[in-house]
Amino acid sequence: MAYGLVSAVPVTALALFVREHFGPLLRLDEAAIRAATDVTRERPWLRTFLLDWQEATQPKWVYIAGTIVCLVVWRRHHLTTRAAWAFVTMMVAWNLQLVLKEVVQRARPVVADPVSTAPGYSFPSGHVANAAAATSILALLVWPLLERRGRVAVVTAAVVVTGVTALDRVYLGVHFPSDAVAGVLFGMGLAAASYAGYRGWNPLGPEDPPPPEEKAADPASRPTRTVPRRGTP
Repeated sequence: MAYGLVSAVPVTALALFVREHFGPLLRLDEAAIRAATDVTRERPWLRTFLLDWQEATQPKWVYIAGTIVCLVVWRRHHLTTRAAWAFVTMMVAWNLQLVLKEVVQRARPVVADPVSTAPGYSFPSGHVANAAAATSILALLVWPLLERRGRVAVVTAAVVVTGVTALDRVYLGVHFPSDAVAGVLFGMGLAAASYAGYRGWNPLGPEDPPPPEEKAADPASRPTRTVPRRGTP
């Protein structure tokens, strides 16, 4: 509940500011869009990279990859309820951000010389919301299977993918900065709230294996060595 409120409050506040056309926020958003698209327009290589990233982070590709990870964790590591939680939460995130778009109904940025265009409403950014949700959920999914370095790697990957996706939407001029911020808060908040609920409700009991470093440190898991007595061949 607490995790859900932490993310829901700022997202709701941003949505209200957008719906009520709060002047300072709108002016900041529009100034940022003009500056960002100017940067992209002057650098063809950046525009190419951003368009490729936009395609690679389409929600359908993100969730196909996420589903494959869930299947691997389920089949190879037998974490059935954990994999099911991750898959269901990703599908909820995908659909819930679409509902939020319909509620707010914010128009896309209008740029005189557009770098790129996109259909539908603007708030929150679907690319960002889905990237934040999927990477957070998948990091939580594989967390108990990883050692310290692996955990650092998945957290770093989640931050980089979400951050680059947020910048991509603004520098292509298809979302305002507040749309991207709302997407990050929505995705990460939903993942954290859902995981807290999953950990609180698990009728089968703890399913997580001990972390790899704990298994290695467990004396019971170490092989025993028999020392022969003197005179024994």
